Amino acid sequence: MKQTTTFMIMLAFFTLTSFMPVQKKKVIFFGDSITEAGVKPGGYITRISELAAKDGTAAQYDFIGAGIGGNKVYDLYLRLEDDVLSKKPDVVILYIGVNDVWHKRTYGTGTDANKFEGFYNALIKKIQAQGAKVIICTPAVIGERTDSSNELDGDLNLYSNIIRGIAKKNALPLVDLRTAFLEYNKQYNKENKESGILTSDRVHLNEKGNQFVAEQMWKAITAIR
Repeated sequence: MKQTTTFMIMLAFFTLTSFMPVQKKKVIFFGDSITEAGVKPGGYITRISELAAKDGTAAQYDFIGAGIGGNKVYDLYLRLEDDVLSKKPDVVILYIGVNDVWHKRTYGTGTDANKFEGFYNALIKKIQAQGAKVIICTPAVIGERTDSSNELDGDLNLYSNIIRGIAKKNALPLVDLRTAFLEYNKQYNKENKESGILTSDRVHLNEKGNQFVAEQMWKAITAIR
């Protein structure tokens, strides 16, 4: 009798839990126009959803884009509460830095290196304080030439090194898009083109670029425990 009762209790438990909704892991992509475009058809966030579906894990994730064109690290800090923390994410992917470098030349409104590092660290601290995990990314390219002749290569390398240092200091997962893009271009950009390999205009991702970024980020997302 006792064994029958125990069996019935276990059966009821498994029956109830089988009907309980799966708690999805909420992943927010926080960035600029590259991320804003990422949720569109063919965008890197959309492609990450497709990779999850291919792996049979789509039901485990809720992917949310929080990108706004022209944003720099300071802009992310200002809208962190409304656009990210209020949604109670499990994982936040920071993909910022291109405009902090690029806008120095185009508008004179970039971000000094020390301020960039300060705001970046502040973002991480606030996100972690809410209990979410953080993945950080280096900015990829502003021009795809492979001979170091892109005008902003020096600054882009500097800011990427800052992010690498932050990742090392805080033991954070790093998606090093800067290194990945450089290596890809060295292999496939034999004509030393300024764009058209992984970008459409030196910065924003083309079809191959979106797939490339999706694959790099998906590796980091699936490694999170």
